[in-house]
Amino acid sequence: MEFLRAFANPIRLRLLGLLWSSGRDGSGEVCVCDLVTVLGVPQPTASRHLALLRDAGLATCRKDGAWCHYRLTEPGDAVHRRLLATLEAVAESDPQLAADAERLRYVGCGSSGRGDCR
Repeated sequence: MEFLRAFANPIRLRLLGLLWSSGRDGSGEVCVCDLVTVLGVPQPTASRHLALLRDAGLATCRKDGAWCHYRLTEPGDAVHRRLLATLEAVAESDPQLAADAERLRYVGCGSSGRGDCR
């Protein structure tokens, strides 16, 4: 049931879309500061929603000092696989998720020069 709750919130859906996009196009990990930049939400808001995704078993966090890097969790069962397939279909067809993925390509906590993580 937690899987379904994770998909029920627009911010969490956008976060899932960004994590899916990152896994498809890059390392699979995204720093919280980059998610905050793309979504335009306060860091505590993003972290709260990411914690809910983590608790639902949909995302994992790798800590690197003060920074947290998130990625999608590998599916553990058929329901999880089907939900990720649904996420893929939505991410490829939803204009908001596509725009988020495009913006993510141009941010990076170390490469942007903004020093968002510092």
